[in-house]
Amino acid sequence: MSKQEILNTRINEEVSDFIASRKSLMLSSIQPDGTPYASYAPFAIGDDCLYVLLSEIALHAVNLQHNPAASVLIIEDEDSAGELFARKRVNYSMQAALIELESEAWYQGIDILEARHGERIRNLSQLADFRLFRLSPEGGRFVKGFGRAFTLAGNSLAGEEVSHMRDGHKKRDDIKA
Repeated sequence: MSKQEILNTRINEEVSDFIASRKSLMLSSIQPDGTPYASYAPFAIGDDCLYVLLSEIALHAVNLQHNPAASVLIIEDEDSAGELFARKRVNYSMQAALIELESEAWYQGIDILEARHGERIRNLSQLADFRLFRLSPEGGRFVKGFGRAFTLAGNSLAGEEVSHMRDGHKKRDDIKA
């Protein structure tokens, strides 16, 4: 196995384990006037996607229906982080798809969310204003700490191809004009 294959496998596993350890994500969507809007939502992991159940009363659901482009951040808790300035995190560029109510995909997504978050999901899914979205990655970045950042290329949560970002922080004196 090549060094690149070993790196891909190791980082893929770390990303998958990290995502599985978190239950909510930060979601950035785009408002109709083009301004960004940040929010959060509980999520579940599907087949190389994330599922979120959002109320149409909430701006993020309205935004995703008008513009499917989104950014997702899944981040280590402040209280358990060893270094506040270098919290472990993964972020993705995503495309959101609204899942048709009561379709096979709807029931599959609701089942996945319920398995992760319990009966509340089933109850919320019965309310008329709740919509299920599938968030599909279009690349991302996994940060484990200072000097340990990785680009995740491809359309999978763990990254189809991983590359270590080696152009890191530089002291001001080291930068030539």
